Amino acid sequence: MSQPLRTPGKKTPGKRAPGRPLLGSANPIPLTPGSSVSSPLPFAHSSVFSSPARARAGNSEVDVSSPLHYGTPGSRGTPIRARADIRSGRKLRQFNRGEETENAVSERSSAAGGAQLVIWGTDVSVQLCKDKFRVFLRRFETSHYQDALEAIRLLEQPFLNLDCEDVRSFDPDLHRQLLCYPQEVIPALDMAANELFFEQYAEAELPHQIQVRPFNVQPPISLRQLNPENVDQLVTISGLVVRSSPLVPEMREAFFQCSMCGFSATTELDRGRIVEPVLCTNCGGSHSFSLLHNRSAFSDKQMVKLQEAPEATPAGQTPQTVLLSAHNDLVDAVNPGDRVQVTGIFRAAPFRVNPRQRNVHAVYRTYIDVVQYRKEDSHRLHEDDERRLAPDRVLELQTIASQSDVYERLANAIAPSIYENVDIKKGLLLQLFGGTRKEKTKCRSEINILLCGDPGTSKSQLLQFVYRLVPRGQYTSGRGSSAVGLTAFVTKDPETRQLVLQTGALVLSDNGVCCIDEFDKMSDATRSVLHEVMEQQTLSVAKAGIICQLNARTSILAAANPVESAWNAQRTIIENIQLPATLLSRFDLIFLILDPQHEAFDRRLATHLVSLYYTREEHADIDLPLLRDYILYARQRVRPRLSDPAAQALVHAYVEMRRAAGRGQISAFPRQLESLIRLSEGHAKMRLSSSVECVDVEEARRLHREALKQAAIDPATGRIDIGILTTGMSSAARKKRHELATALRALIQAKGRVAVLQYQHVFQEMREQAQTALGKELFDEALRELQEDDFLVVTGKSIRPIFA
Repeated sequence: MSQPLRTPGKKTPGKRAPGRPLLGSANPIPLTPGSSVSSPLPFAHSSVFSSPARARAGNSEVDVSSPLHYGTPGSRGTPIRARADIRSGRKLRQFNRGEETENAVSERSSAAGGAQLVIWGTDVSVQLCKDKFRVFLRRFETSHYQDALEAIRLLEQPFLNLDCEDVRSFDPDLHRQLLCYPQEVIPALDMAANELFFEQYAEAELPHQIQVRPFNVQPPISLRQLNPENVDQLVTISGLVVRSSPLVPEMREAFFQCSMCGFSATTELDRGRIVEPVLCTNCGGSHSFSLLHNRSAFSDKQMVKLQEAPEATPAGQTPQTVLLSAHNDLVDAVNPGDRVQVTGIFRAAPFRVNPRQRNVHAVYRTYIDVVQYRKEDSHRLHEDDERRLAPDRVLELQTIASQSDVYERLANAIAPSIYENVDIKKGLLLQLFGGTRKEKTKCRSEINILLCGDPGTSKSQLLQFVYRLVPRGQYTSGRGSSAVGLTAFVTKDPETRQLVLQTGALVLSDNGVCCIDEFDKMSDATRSVLHEVMEQQTLSVAKAGIICQLNARTSILAAANPVESAWNAQRTIIENIQLPATLLSRFDLIFLILDPQHEAFDRRLATHLVSLYYTREEHADIDLPLLRDYILYARQRVRPRLSDPAAQALVHAYVEMRRAAGRGQISAFPRQLESLIRLSEGHAKMRLSSSVECVDVEEARRLHREALKQAAIDPATGRIDIGILTTGMSSAARKKRHELATALRALIQAKGRVAVLQYQHVFQEMREQAQTALGKELFDEALRELQEDDFLVVTGKSIRPIFA
C-alpha cells in the first residue's frame, strides 16, 4: 500500500520520470537539483494530519475548486466552475518539504527559513506560485495584463490569456513548473488572478471565476515528436483541423442515491472514469447505489481531430493525427479547415478491450486537453477576422491603391518567377479578391478559373503559389482524388461510437481556394460532384442516414492537360481535354497556356530561367507580405456595389455579346453576365473602391474576352463561339451536322420503301456526294439526329427507315 510520506533516511530510487506520476504513488519525486525556493510562505488554508513519521507533519489537502482560494468570489455573486481541461475539480495532496531527509533538500528548506508545503510528487508550492504570479501581473514590463483585467471587468468574459514566453522572461522557475506540472500550477494562477481582480474591482460580478489560459509554449512540438515524456505536460502543437464532433455532455460529478435508505453521495470524474460507491455508510447496504442523471453535473465537451499540416509532413510519409478534447467555452471555437496552434495538456488513458470487462490494452490511447486555441497566420493570407492591421500599414496600403499602376504592380507580384502570362496573373489576382457576397439573392461571389494547355507551361506552379497564399486552401490532384475525398465520408466516432460525417477537400476549403491539378484525369463520378459546388456553393450529402447540406463557398482553380499531351489547334477545347460542357460553362475564366515555339520567345524565356539560377534574386515591386496585407485589407474593409454607370455598361456589354450571335461570331448567356459582375467587383476591390465604376467593367470585359479568344475559338471558322463551352459544339459544326442530316434524309427517301440499309454503303454514298471530307463521327451525329426525329432506327450495322 502506498505511503503518503517518505520514511526518514530512505532515498528515492532513481531520478524523476518525465511524466508526472499519479496521486498516491509510493514515493514523492525528489526535487530538481537546480530548483530553489526564495521564501517560505506556508499555505494559508492547510489542515494538519498525523503522519507515521512525525506526530505533526505539515501535510494538507488543497481543494483547487474551493471558493476560499479565489478571493471568495462566491460571496460577490461569482460562481465557481471546475476546469475540465486541467481537471481542477479535485484535491491536491501537499506534504512538508522539510520531511525530506536528503541533505541538500533539508539545507535548502532550512536556509529558506523553515518547512515548505509543496504538492505531493512535485516541487510546486501553491502559495509561492500565487505570490509570484501576483507580482507578475502587477509588475510585468508591459501593462498588457492589467489592461486584460480591465477588459474582463468591462466585457465580463473571465478568461486571461497568458503568454508563456512572458513568464519565462519574468521567472524561469515558474515557467518550468508551469510546463512540467500544469495541473497543479494553473489552478494556483487562477487563484492569484481572481484574488488580484477582486481586490481591484470589489463590486464586479462575473459568470464564473477567472480562468488563466496559457499559450505559446516554445519551442512548439511537432505531432511526430509527441512521446511518453510529454504525458501530463503542457505542450503547443500546430496543424489542420479536419473533423469536429457534435457537442457531447460529459459527466463532471455523479450523484448516487441509496435505494434502501435514500442516502446520497457524489463522485467526481477521475481520469475519465466515475467510480460508483460500493458500500453505503448510512445503512451498510452493499451495491445499493443508483445513478441519478438529473442531479448530476455535466460539462460541454467536443472531440476535434487535428492533422499535421501538409507543408510540415516529411516527403513520402502520411500526415499524423491527434485527438483534441475541448471543454466548455472552447467548444466550436474552431471549424474543419482552420489552421490552428493548440496549447494543451498531453494525456494518456487506458483503452478497454470490452466495455463490460475490466481488461485494458497495454498500449494507452493519447489525446490533448485543450487549454487555448490560436489561429495561425504567419505565412498565409489572413482570414477576415484573424487580425487587424496597424495604422501605418493601412496608410501604406492606401498609398499603393492611389497609384495609377497598382493593377500591374499587384499582378507582377503573383508568382514573379514565372515568365509573362500577365493576363493569367491578373485573373488569379481578381480570384483572390473575389466578388461581393450577396446575402439576399444567394448569388455566388467566388471566381472559378481553369488553366489548360501544353505540359511544362507552369500551370502547377501557379496552383502551388495560390495554395500557399490563401488561409483555407486545399491542394489535390485529379488522379489521386475520389468523390468521397472531395465531398464527405462517414466514419465512426471513437468516443460516442456513432456515425459521423467527416468532410473532404471542398468543404475544408470553405471561404478559400481549392486547387485541383490534373483536372482532366479525374473520373466522371468525381467530376460530377463539382457541378453543385461550382454554382450553388453547397454540397448535399445523403449517406448512412445522415442527410445534410454543407457549405462549400470555395473558388476552384484547376489545371488540365490535353489528351494527346500536346495541344491540337485543329480541335476545340472540348475535344482536347474531353471535359463535359456543363462543367466548363461554370468556369468564369478559361485560360489557354501554349508553347509558341518561336525563336524570339524561346530566347527571352531561356534568359529568364537561367537568370533565376546565376543572378541575385530580384525582389518584386510589391513583396509577398505586402501583397498578403493588401488582399486582407481589401477583403475585410471593401464591399463594392454597382454604380448606375457601371450597371448600364454591363447591360450594354451583355446586349452586344448577344447581338453578335446573329452574325455567328459570339453568343452569351446569363452565366457570362454574372462572371462579368464578379470580375468587375474584384477589380473594384483591388482599387479599394466602395463602388464599381465603368473602368472596372471595361477591364472585366477585356479579361473575359481575352480568355474567350484562347478557349472558345472555333477551328473551322477561326471565330469566337461561346457555344463550344456551353453546349460542347460550335455553331458552324451544328449547322454542318444539320445540313448533313438533311442530305442523308433525302438520300434515304430517294431509295424508296427499303426495309434495311447497310451502314457502310450509305456512308460511302454520302462521302461521294459530300464536297468536303466527311468523318465518321459527323456521320454518326447526323444519324443520331435523324433517329431522335423518329425517321430511322440504327441497330448494329443496319439502318431501318420508319415509314409513316
